[in-house]
Amino acid sequence: MSRRPISITREFLTNEASGGILLIAAAAVALVIANSPAAPAYFGALQSYLGPLSVLHWINDALMAGFFLLVGLEIKREFLDGELANPADRRLPIIAAAAGMAGPALIYLVIVGPGSDLARGWAVPAATDIAFALGVLALLGKRVPASLKLFLTTVAVVDDIGAVAIIAVAYTSDLNLAALAAAAAILAGMAALNRAGVQRLSIYLLLAAALWVATYASGVHATVAGVLAALTIPIRPSPGAPDDMESPLHRLEHALEPWVGYLIVPLFGFANAGVSLAGLNVAALLAPLPLAVAAGLFVGKQVAIFGSVRLAVAFGWGSRPRGATWLQVYGIAILCGIGFTMSLFIGTLAFSDPQQIDDVKLGILSGSFLSAIVGFAIIRFAARPKAAAGNPQH
Repeated sequence: MSRRPISITREFLTNEASGGILLIAAAAVALVIANSPAAPAYFGALQSYLGPLSVLHWINDALMAGFFLLVGLEIKREFLDGELANPADRRLPIIAAAAGMAGPALIYLVIVGPGSDLARGWAVPAATDIAFALGVLALLGKRVPASLKLFLTTVAVVDDIGAVAIIAVAYTSDLNLAALAAAAAILAGMAALNRAGVQRLSIYLLLAAALWVATYASGVHATVAGVLAALTIPIRPSPGAPDDMESPLHRLEHALEPWVGYLIVPLFGFANAGVSLAGLNVAALLAPLPLAVAAGLFVGKQVAIFGSVRLAVAFGWGSRPRGATWLQVYGIAILCGIGFTMSLFIGTLAFSDPQQIDDVKLGILSGSFLSAIVGFAIIRFAARPKAAAGNPQH
C-alpha cells in the first residue's frame, strides 16, 4: 500500500522544521564568506550572467517562483482543506497577521518619515519567515505546545497572502499591457481547465511556466505568477482525514516541498544574506534605514501581534492556543519578528542602491536575530514553570 502524504503543516511539525535550520546555516555561511577573503568571488559569482539574467536574478526571480508556488498551494489547501477551512479558526490568525503587518510598517514609517525616499521600504519588516521561525522552535523540542506551532504557521500563511498582495501592488514597475493581457489569458485558461475537471498536472505546469514568462514581461514581479498558478491547481478536499493521495494539489505540494525547503530557500538565503560587516558600529545600526527595519521586526511585530491577540480574546473573537500560557504566546509573537526570506525579497524590490540594500540586510539580520534570541529565551523560560507545575493553563 502507498503511504498517504500528510500536509506540509503537519510535516513541518513532525520533522522539527529541519528546512528552517538549514536556512539558518545557509545564512550564517553567507555572512562568513561575505566577510572573508572569498568575498570578491562570492559577490562576483552572484553578479555574473547566465543568459539574459544574472545568477542572483535567476535565484530571486525564477527559482523563488517555485517557493511562491508552494506558498500558493499551502494557502489554497489551508483555506479549503486545512486549519483555515473553518471560518471560526481563521479569525484569530487573520487578526494577528493583519496587525503584525500594519504595526511594523507604521514603526518603519515613523522612523524614516512618511515623506522620505526610504518610505518605499515600508513593507520590508511586515513579513514573517515561517521556515526560520519554526527552525528556532525546533531547538526547543517538546517544550513548545503543538498548538503554538500551529498558531505560528497559520499566522505566517495569512501573512504570506498579504506579502504577495503587497509585492503585486506596491512593487510593480511600468506595465506592459500586452504581456499583462497574455498573462491574464493564460491564468483564465488554467482556471477554465480546473472548472472542466482536468487533473493532469503536467498541463498546469507547462501553462504555469508560460504564465511566469508573461508575468515577467508585464512588469509585475514574476514570482507572483507562482501564487496565481497555485490557485488554479485542482484539489480534492478530505476534511478530517489524511490528505487525498490522488489530489493534484497535494501531490504537487509534496513533490515541491523538499526542493523548496532544502534547496531553493537555503540557496536564496545564501545568495541574499551576505553583507560586509567591515566598519560596522553602533552608529551604522542606528542609521534610519537599518534601525527602521530592525525596530519594525523586533518591536512592531511583538507589540502588534500580542496586543491584537489579547484584545481579540478579551472581546471573544478567538481563544488562546490550547495548552499555552500567555507568556508562551508572547514568545511566539516575538518570533514572528523573524522576517528573513520574505523581508530580504521585498528589500531587493524596494531599493536598487547597493548601500541601501546592505542597510536593509543589516536591519533584517539584526531585527531577526534579536527576535530569535529573545523569543527563544522567553519560550524556554515560560516552559519551565509549566512543566514543574503540571498545569497547562494559568
